[in-house]
Amino acid sequence: MTGPIIVGVDGSETAGRAAEAARDIAAALGAQLHVVSAFEGDRAEVIGAGSDTWIVSDANTALGIAKMVAEKLSAPGVTITHTAARGKPAEALVKEAEVLDARMIVVGNRRMQGIGRVLGSVANTVAHTAPCDVYIVKTVD
Repeated sequence: MTGPIIVGVDGSETAGRAAEAARDIAAALGAQLHVVSAFEGDRAEVIGAGSDTWIVSDANTALGIAKMVAEKLSAPGVTITHTAARGKPAEALVKEAEVLDARMIVVGNRRMQGIGRVLGSVANTVAHTAPCDVYIVKTVD
């Protein structure tokens, strides 16, 4: 596969660690890095002040997170794109991987131990449903 490396982010420190590992993998493989932040809802709020009006939505928030992480990851020789994807995090990552014919999805290991392991985790779901390789970064002990 020659597609991009996909990494899921949510603004957390552990997701940031996974994103840094994904950038390093992309650099080593000469691959594009695609940063994805998932959102589930369609909530939107209109905020006005004087003659100015803003619409704040889950999609905009997720896109802002993906953009912020992508900018922090900037490195010579690595092309980094970002997007917000609708759905639960694992489902959104797998769908992006399918659409982009990704070579790998990178996720952190948060919630893979204790009660989180019983209830499920993004990494576990991605590992079982991804159309490509999955790299699970040790982001928590």
